[in-house]
Amino acid sequence: MKNRFEELEKLVADLKDDFSKFYEKNNQAAGTRVRKGMQDLKELAQSIRLEVQDIKNQQTEESKDKK
Repeated sequence: MKNRFEELEKLVADLKDDFSKFYEKNNQAAGTRVRKGMQDLKELAQSIRLEVQDIKNQQTEESKDKK
């Protein structure tokens, strides 16, 4: 879990400079990098959501088996 969160934090932190360059300095190339980074963030978030759901379902199955 910690690795996934750190991966998420790193991705967001890496985008900080490009956000600043795009919004404050109107740097169009930075805008392209922001869009790509946001797509990567979306894919990572979806991957984490699926992982969490799988773990939750597995735990539910294990608790049913114990009863």
